[in-house]
Amino acid sequence: MPFRQKLAAFALATAGLAAGLTACAPSLADEAPPVAVAARLADDGEAAKLVFDLSGPVAANARALVDPDRIVVDMAEVSFQIDPSVGRPRDRAQAIVKGFRFGLFGSGKSRVVIDLAEPACVAKVETAPIAKGAAPSRLAIELKRCEPAAFAAAAARDALAIAGPAPAAAASAAAPAADRPVIVLDPGHGGVDGGAFGVGGAVEKTLVYDYALELQRQLEAKGRFKVVLTRHGDEFVSLDDRVRLAREARASLLISIHADMLGGAAAYVSGATVYTCSERASDAEAARVAAHENAADKAAGVEDKAQAPGVVDILFDLEKRETRAYAHLFSRGVVAELQGKTQLNNNPERSAGFVVLKAPDFPSVLVELGYLSNPKDVQSLKSPEWRARTASAMADAVDRFFAPAHAAAAPAAGADALAASEKPGATAPGGPGAPAGAPPVGPAKP
Repeated sequence: MPFRQKLAAFALATAGLAAGLTACAPSLADEAPPVAVAARLADDGEAAKLVFDLSGPVAANARALVDPDRIVVDMAEVSFQIDPSVGRPRDRAQAIVKGFRFGLFGSGKSRVVIDLAEPACVAKVETAPIAKGAAPSRLAIELKRCEPAAFAAAAARDALAIAGPAPAAAASAAAPAADRPVIVLDPGHGGVDGGAFGVGGAVEKTLVYDYALELQRQLEAKGRFKVVLTRHGDEFVSLDDRVRLAREARASLLISIHADMLGGAAAYVSGATVYTCSERASDAEAARVAAHENAADKAAGVEDKAQAPGVVDILFDLEKRETRAYAHLFSRGVVAELQGKTQLNNNPERSAGFVVLKAPDFPSVLVELGYLSNPKDVQSLKSPEWRARTASAMADAVDRFFAPAHAAAAPAAGADALAASEKPGATAPGGPGAPAGAPPVGPAKP
């Protein structure tokens, strides 16, 4: 072949190779995150070392948080293929670490939260290859017992170091169609915050997300509603961001979905419960559930935001009375629709000061689908047939709630329900003392 022809052929081949490399570039750039395949903790009461085995290296940094005392370790996204029970709280004399959690914390970010039994300062955080020249690596987090004052000082320094604009939250929901009510479904917990852990390895964040997807499907099948989820997959979303996302979606109704957990002699308790928001808990059990759910951000290592005294009270005072009345009406409607479809708690309508229900501009309820401490409830929550049946009933409750035929009756009846719920020891009309199967009264505002 003449030289000029060889040169042309070489140029053509080089151009083709370059084009091929360019085409491959996105796939090379979008490499999968490292995978964590094992975790182990060594703790002698004076020092503790938590190690994660990874498929590749990852940069990590640690900081201390108080109330409760914990160490938060942030890193780029890691796919944790580890049974979360490895980090469950354990009773060990003289131990530094009570337990630890891990998971996604946001887009492209993961987090490990270490709960401390005793004050301990970070001695070292490093990632090193398991073998020379190999990609598999170990992330080691070393802690040493320290004085309470030293831990508090470390937490204060860390807080100053990260002070600045708040991190970007999950992407805002798209603006709704003007002619359709927007139903915001809020599957509780997610990512680093697993929620409750129950019998047979049941994990709250997974079960409630599966239920939310089924409820979304049932609602969208009616063709009357725009449905928005506060989280998509196994990701962490703070309580404030859940409320913000609902507001940005112009929510007409928010349904927060959870599953409870009890221990000891109470482990036999079963059934679904629907909660509304009030300054004063309807009973001690409602107060316990609200305190547990309101602590979700702390479980994920989120520091409390400073708030001026009285702000929460002012928000409640400014809340439109009819909005809370509508929430009680919807709660009543859900209980009525679930009658005969699934097991209900002996007292299925309760109220307490849930953070995620605080928005004054749309009605909202929190539904505890059942108890992960009860094997029968866990079996139900894992059953696709149960999810389809109960989600259908809940979707029917939403449909009836927005039915225009009852609009005129809603405000007056809602005011009565709200007034009853604020009386000590009382419940809203249609609650535990009402005849079984009492129908819901009317719609929420569109």
